[in-house]
Amino acid sequence: MVDKGQVIRLCRSLLRAGRQLPDYNIREYAKRRTFDGFRMNKNLTDHSKVEKAYAEGKKQLEVVERVVKVYLAYPPKTKNIMELKLH
Repeated sequence: MVDKGQVIRLCRSLLRAGRQLPDYNIREYAKRRTFDGFRMNKNLTDHSKVEKAYAEGKKQLEVVERVVKVYLAYPPKTKNIMELKLH
């Protein structure tokens, strides 16, 4: 059975993993997607649905961690307009 602490740890893990993404747009998408997913499921009470949502969150965490590894292995050659420093 999934308890509240596990859900909070999963949310924090997803947010931490998303902050490691080097691209601004993907980083913001990951953050928005995390918050939206947890808001959407915050009122779940059925244990089977909670377990299913938690398992989906764990899968999403694995996906984000894989994407971070790929981005770190093959960084983009140009910077995003949001990351350029204007002088």
